[in-house]
Amino acid sequence: MHLVEAVLLLSIVAVLYRLFGGPTSWDRLLAYNSASNRVVVLLAIVAIVSKQQIYLDVAIVYAALSFLGVVILARFMERGEGYR
Repeated sequence: MHLVEAVLLLSIVAVLYRLFGGPTSWDRLLAYNSASNRVVVLLAIVAIVSKQQIYLDVAIVYAALSFLGVVILARFMERGEGYR
């Protein structure tokens, strides 16, 4: 299980590189979405390993807020508002 967690953390670091160095704002948005999905999976794995349900609750709330954030940002970027 520790190997899976380490691989997930390494992939989050790789995605963060794209998040901060993405050539376009759409690349950054997709990197944010990918990173947040990996954090949710990591929280679910931690919940299973530690046998504490609170981490699953946190993962569900985090996933819902992340989804809403991505949708709102995508709509905002699609309209062209904020494009400089």
